[in-house]
Amino acid sequence: MNKRKLLNIELNRLSTEEYKRKENSGIVLVLDNVRSSHNVGSAFRSSDAFAVDKIWLCGICNVPPSAEIHKSALGAEDAVQWEYREDASLLIDELKSEGYVVVSVEQTVDSKSLKDFKREANKKYALIFGNEVAGVQQELVDKSDFSLEIPQYGTKHSLNVSVSMGVVLWHFQL
Repeated sequence: MNKRKLLNIELNRLSTEEYKRKENSGIVLVLDNVRSSHNVGSAFRSSDAFAVDKIWLCGICNVPPSAEIHKSALGAEDAVQWEYREDASLLIDELKSEGYVVVSVEQTVDSKSLKDFKREANKKYALIFGNEVAGVQQELVDKSDFSLEIPQYGTKHSLNVSVSMGVVLWHFQL
């Protein structure tokens, strides 16, 4: 058995320009007051890995160019399209009018378990991830088509927002 690690050149990844020309995946992220530059950078890196079409940075949220974002994104902020919006609520209205299924990744009374969720083909999804402490604003949860909850089995009630993004985006690729 060959256990040799692959060299980066052997991974056949897209160039930044190729990424920008790729076919749309139908997935966008909405970061709702995600304050940590490291979490924003991780959002870019995970979005690049899972071919997200765009990241919407909303409210109190750092934006590129930023050395702190770059530290986690490692250049993914140059490939993944992004835009800043002060008001996430107005953005959600726009995304819904464009045919997106709006999903809050949040623990709610009637949230669906991620393990039971299957992405529907030919639908576009806007995934809302919230603030590191307060989560997704209630107003945005109310406007969402539904909420997804990541099953957890330990003593803590939540995962770091950047970890949540990676878990949910991976699941959306199944």
